[in-house]
Amino acid sequence: MPKLLIIDDEEGIRNVLSLSLASDGYDVLTAAGGEEGIELFKNESPQIILTDIKMPGMDGIEVLKQIKGLNPDAEVIIITGHGDMDSAIDALKLDASDFLNKPIKDEALSVALKRAEQRIAIKKKLNEYTDDLENMVRIATEEVKRRSDFQNKLISSSNDAIIATDRKGYIVIYNRGAERIFGYPRSEVIRKMNVDKLYPQAIVSEFRSGLEKGGDFNLLKWREVAIVAKDGEIVPTRFSGSILYEEDEVIGSVGFFRDLREIKRLQEDLIKSERLAATGQTVAGLAHYIKNILNGLKGGIYVLKVALDRNHTDKIKTSWAMIERNVSRISDLALDLLAYSKERKPEPENCFPNEIVEEVCVLMESKARENNIEIERALDPLLGKVYIDPKAIHRSLLNLVSNAVDACIFDSTTKKQWRVTVNTAVEEDHIIRFEVADNGMGMDRVTQEKIFSSPFSTKGERGAGLGLLVTEKIIKEIGGEINVESEPGKGTTFTICVPYQEVHSVR
Repeated sequence: MPKLLIIDDEEGIRNVLSLSLASDGYDVLTAAGGEEGIELFKNESPQIILTDIKMPGMDGIEVLKQIKGLNPDAEVIIITGHGDMDSAIDALKLDASDFLNKPIKDEALSVALKRAEQRIAIKKKLNEYTDDLENMVRIATEEVKRRSDFQNKLISSSNDAIIATDRKGYIVIYNRGAERIFGYPRSEVIRKMNVDKLYPQAIVSEFRSGLEKGGDFNLLKWREVAIVAKDGEIVPTRFSGSILYEEDEVIGSVGFFRDLREIKRLQEDLIKSERLAATGQTVAGLAHYIKNILNGLKGGIYVLKVALDRNHTDKIKTSWAMIERNVSRISDLALDLLAYSKERKPEPENCFPNEIVEEVCVLMESKARENNIEIERALDPLLGKVYIDPKAIHRSLLNLVSNAVDACIFDSTTKKQWRVTVNTAVEEDHIIRFEVADNGMGMDRVTQEKIFSSPFSTKGERGAGLGLLVTEKIIKEIGGEINVESEPGKGTTFTICVPYQEVHSVR
């Protein structure tokens, strides 16, 4: 088994991969960063390298560049996180063997390693028969035939297209890989077709100049070129080639074409999966909101039950109205499911923000009361009727208050009177400030940096990790902003600032 180097700044990933691959028979080396990995590569010369793309200091892309500079034949597998499609494509352009998404699945890792080992074997064969190819043209006729038979066997086994020409550009070697990519059978090509007709125009001029004038033509660097196959299909390939010389005299050329159709298909599949993930985030966010509404329904049913037991007519009307409002919201949400993935346009109307806050608090009081949590209000009496988007405010506050209650429930601190406080205030420049504060479990700085940038939950499996992403999206859509301050063990404060307009007259 080949020697293998793992470069990752996460010790857990290094240990798990190292144990797994060592059990498979690999000679495993590990490094905690790019610089350390490069030094190990220089000293140990591993054939396969697995490197994380995002690391402190030297990142995976720079590691890939330096390793390819030291040994172009080394195979580098890039490990990427969610949403790193552009970086993965950049790595492929730099001749990475493959890329894997975190969390790494055993099956995907096995396939990537087998592909890297196959590439190593193919490169070894290519180096062997490329050297032999130059010798074949120089030797006597009998020697040419003997070596030609050997070379043809090696060349025919390659998945890449290998095409060699004489000094006039006529094709003399054309393997099965070339038949598969270009679509022309060997019978129509060998000594009958010139590269002027077969090769893409982007490289024909370089080959023609090299064959006719000689000189230092740099064709060895891999580049992407599009080939028009016999049936008209546009085939994406990676190309490398060379002008062949014998004692400074041009004797022919060789070109290598690697079929990129499968890689492009995988890239398209990855893009589709990203789109599906985005759709999944939207659906999960809506599901999170439905959960909050159901909590409200539960609260309304509780109030209704108490009112019926005590025959309180006013309470019955109030609780029933609450239930009707939440049923209406579920109905509206179901109708909006298909359109919710698009940007939502604000729907402002005349309303009382303090009443929205009061309704949110009432919806959550049942759950809070069951867990010995007090919900307090500090509502600005100067905040009257304004023109804003009540649905956006309601949805955002309901999510924040629900999260605040959960933060108190999950707090492991004993002998604490848990509180959730919701404040409103009118500020200058027509800004309304909403604050949702709790004295629950709190968050460290790393967690605070994650909650608005990626799906992340402090609740483990009990949360989707998308509620705050959805809240931030809603607030930004109405021109506002949301911020957080938190300290572990002491609590969290979310602040929403949104612009408002004066009351609009009804026509």
